[in-house]
Amino acid sequence: MNEPSKKAPQTRESEAKERESLFERANGAFGFDKLGPASVPDTIASDTAQKPLRQRPVDEARPAPAPSEPPRRRASDFIGEPAPASFNGMSQTVAPEANAPVVRFSGEPQEVVRSLLREQGLIDPDGGASMLLEEMRIIKRQVLAAAKAEGTQSARRILVCSPHPNEGKTFCALNLAIALAGERDTEVLLIDADFGKPSIMSKLGLEAGKGFMDVLADPSARVEDHVVTTDIPGLFVLPAGSRTGRDSEYLSSERTWAVLNRLTRGAPRRMIIFDSPPALAATPAAELAKHAGQALLVARADMTGQAALEDAVDLLSACPDIKLLLNDATFSPSGRNFGSYYGYGE
Repeated sequence: MNEPSKKAPQTRESEAKERESLFERANGAFGFDKLGPASVPDTIASDTAQKPLRQRPVDEARPAPAPSEPPRRRASDFIGEPAPASFNGMSQTVAPEANAPVVRFSGEPQEVVRSLLREQGLIDPDGGASMLLEEMRIIKRQVLAAAKAEGTQSARRILVCSPHPNEGKTFCALNLAIALAGERDTEVLLIDADFGKPSIMSKLGLEAGKGFMDVLADPSARVEDHVVTTDIPGLFVLPAGSRTGRDSEYLSSERTWAVLNRLTRGAPRRMIIFDSPPALAATPAAELAKHAGQALLVARADMTGQAALEDAVDLLSACPDIKLLLNDATFSPSGRNFGSYYGYGE
């Protein structure tokens, strides 16, 4: 049996200490009451007693603010304005053609060989609906919608390009031009801008002559004089022209701005399609991208790599609207098979 422990009786003083708070105990141990508030003077010195601020002399020159850098403008922002040019250190201005008449394409229509179109798998404008035509109708609707939404001259210029050769950019440019020419109120000018290996005229069965590069090289030449009228309603073609070896230099000149503005100024229903060289094989594609408001970058299924597409997009970055166009695809996850409704492709 445990013996009960003996506990001393508490006094009133000890009970009071146990009821004290932690701060009260600390005050008793360290004597915080001895610390008083900081002394405050009865009156505060007047403002005249303070040190006066340094006044700037009236005649002291103030530093001029640094001139702000003007905002950068896209190439398309200059369309319709006098274009400043600089040659050999001397600047000049190309006069605007605000009141210039709309350029009309005339000349005897040349026949496009329909059998040649069918042999190459191109759209036959007289053949009715087909799988290829239905696919191109989707593409042209997006192109037309973008041109209408933007409402500028450059938006009606479409660059068709690919990273490498043999990926189908000429095939797509031809079919898009034929499909656009089928619109009731639209005319299409297809420009062969693949100066190293022009093929538009031969694929249509037309005779090649002087063309785009000849107009750029000769300031006195009129571009409409070299446009070929075809027997496909609404379709016109401008050949590549003579080889110069200075394609990029001519395309980067102010002459190119003047020629393209002449083709689109005052013609809101006219679309221009460039069949350009491959972006990673020749430099003209990057120069043409500065003049185009839309670009269709053609990638061939199971052939074009992602790295090539990324490099091509970087080179064409002057164009504000770049769309990817997949070519030669034989598989559709959704089972889409345009044209079969009309009896084609069955």
